[in-house]
Amino acid sequence: MTQRKKVEIFTDGACSGNPGAGGWGVILRYRGAERELSGGERQTTNNRMELTAAIEGLRCLKEPCEVDLYSDSQYLVNGMSKGWAKKWRANGWKKSDRSPALNADLWEQLLQLTETHVVHFFWVRGHNEHPENERCDRLAVEATRRIQSQSSPAI
Repeated sequence: MTQRKKVEIFTDGACSGNPGAGGWGVILRYRGAERELSGGERQTTNNRMELTAAIEGLRCLKEPCEVDLYSDSQYLVNGMSKGWAKKWRANGWKKSDRSPALNADLWEQLLQLTETHVVHFFWVRGHNEHPENERCDRLAVEATRRIQSQSSPAI
């Protein structure tokens, strides 16, 4: 069995209004080389942008990898590391109280990606001088601003 490549992924999401215009930012790191990604949507939520950041980071991997994924989103980290998303899927995207699990489309994509890669999720405190988290936040906020400027009416 071949050794999987070890990759670090740092993610963050942002939203101006919740819901509102939103953005996500990602840093991928492999053997000291880094790649930054960002994007956004006109009408979304912060949680959707947090999940999208993780999905987009994992989608960039060209082969099965071992991944340490860092996020300041407890929603994302707990949903994956505590098995909530798998339980919601097994229950037809219903939570234990039978209410619908939100963002099922994104959770499904994330679960599928974690079947390809071995992913370890780590929570980091946001806005606490964590260098990669701060960079991802800037990428997400810049993406949000780009989306807002695209949807602003011309004067």
